[in-house]
Amino acid sequence: MPIISIITPVYDGGHHFLGDAYTSIKNQDLPPGWSWEWIVQEDGRTGRPTMGLPDDPRVHVATGTRGGAGVARTLGLARAEGDLVRALDADDMLTDGALARDIQAFQDFPDIGWCISSCLDLLPDGSLVPGPYDPPAGALPVQRLREQFEADRFPVVSTHLTVRTGLVRALGGWPALPALEALALVLACAAVAPGRMISEPGGIYRKHPAQTTAQPDYRHDGEFNTLRAAILSRLDSLQASGWRWVAHDDRSHR
Repeated sequence: MPIISIITPVYDGGHHFLGDAYTSIKNQDLPPGWSWEWIVQEDGRTGRPTMGLPDDPRVHVATGTRGGAGVARTLGLARAEGDLVRALDADDMLTDGALARDIQAFQDFPDIGWCISSCLDLLPDGSLVPGPYDPPAGALPVQRLREQFEADRFPVVSTHLTVRTGLVRALGGWPALPALEALALVLACAAVAPGRMISEPGGIYRKHPAQTTAQPDYRHDGEFNTLRAAILSRLDSLQASGWRWVAHDDRSHR
């Protein structure tokens, strides 16, 4: 039976909406024969963030040395049994039918290595608004993504990426960056494999005062310049290598 693995990093203190994330996963209707697993990886060893999760055999929790969201995501990836990996942050949610649309994209376009859907911002007043730069449905060429990244107008919410498990493993998982690690992985995927945009919203991005990206120390201009240089140099190296990822059956690792 094919599986889609949802990977969620969480830290102690950043878990207050984790129950909403679970509910949004539990309510997904998958195509016939498909199932899901939810890998919740604590960025730390307290065990507290996952204490309130239900006893569901499809939910797999683990702890690890704290190293940031990218490290936690990649540790979770090591335990993924799915043919596809779907990213989901601890304070975000899936929209109805999101996983089915992701799976359908890979069935309709078997050569793609990844896809990503548009996202709705959930504001503190409860309103839902579309992202400001959502591209239309269709192919997402790496050059277009790079240009918009360099213009500080990245068009997609990288934490709602769905990717073939073999591709994300071949790229080494999420980079161990203190920020922008999800965006960096999208660009790396685009450098070596075709991807597609799904125009129907597949995720809800919760905006709230406690989120990591809202903290005063999240964005330090000097450090962000270094992060951007690291991301672009990786992208340049991947493209210069000439290597292209080719879709295949990812279940051989099991």
